[in-house]
Amino acid sequence: MTQITSIQNPRVKAALRLRDGRHRAKQGRILIDGARELGRAIAAGVHVVEVFVCRAACQSPDALRVLEMLDRCGSEILDVTPAVLEKLEFGHRSEGLLGVAETPHRRLEQLVLPDCPLVGVLEGAEKPGNVGAVLRSADGAGLSALIVADGGTDLYNPNAVRASLGTIFTVPLCAATAEETLDWLRRMDLAIVAARVDGSVSYTEIDYGRPTAIVLGSESEGLSAAWSADDVTAVRLPMLGVADSLNVSVTAAVVFYEALRQFSSLDSNRCFSDTPPRREARNSRDA
Repeated sequence: MTQITSIQNPRVKAALRLRDGRHRAKQGRILIDGARELGRAIAAGVHVVEVFVCRAACQSPDALRVLEMLDRCGSEILDVTPAVLEKLEFGHRSEGLLGVAETPHRRLEQLVLPDCPLVGVLEGAEKPGNVGAVLRSADGAGLSALIVADGGTDLYNPNAVRASLGTIFTVPLCAATAEETLDWLRRMDLAIVAARVDGSVSYTEIDYGRPTAIVLGSESEGLSAAWSADDVTAVRLPMLGVADSLNVSVTAAVVFYEALRQFSSLDSNRCFSDTPPRREARNSRDA
């Protein structure tokens, strides 16, 4: 197999352009940097078009496992030198693999919810790292889906992929406007809980054992007026210091896990199940 040795190679140059959101939109492709992230994308059914591989650097168990997966998934394998891989990698953690995949697409109407869903909504997200961190908590707490409403960054920014540790491919995810999201939540008959610094109810006083949506705003702007409707309950987290709010990903983790605690207490057998408690096992990536 011929090895790519130059960063001027057309395939390498095309992949490098995917660091820019405009080129991701134009090509309809994304970068997946990291063995765990790539493995989770493949396992979730994401179409990985090609993978740049520096075999000498594939030493971790995750990297070796992904190499085995590549033999079965049909992705084109492009062997590269360490210098070429170093140029391609987005972060500073080298695991010998970088994938190029078709951008996953899902609309609100394609989300498949279980009988008692817990949906997260992240409005006005500006930092891809926060999107990734919220996704990681959503995955850990077994949320049914995450909706990014009026986001200021594209969902599959390489920083979001990395910060999510690949859970961006395992949590049902879509983007929409705030108005579309609010209308959909109402049609799905979900109780809507919005975390606000001026919330009148403690987040622990909410009953998360029913179908619920938890709405979080950006750190700079908070939530828009759309989430001040009469059918939206504003909740607060206790803040005992001088700051009036937490990082949005920390707030997400606190509230998501309170919901998980309550839900698991209703059925203690689900708490230690291999299946996320509020996620549909048959979720389709692009139904």
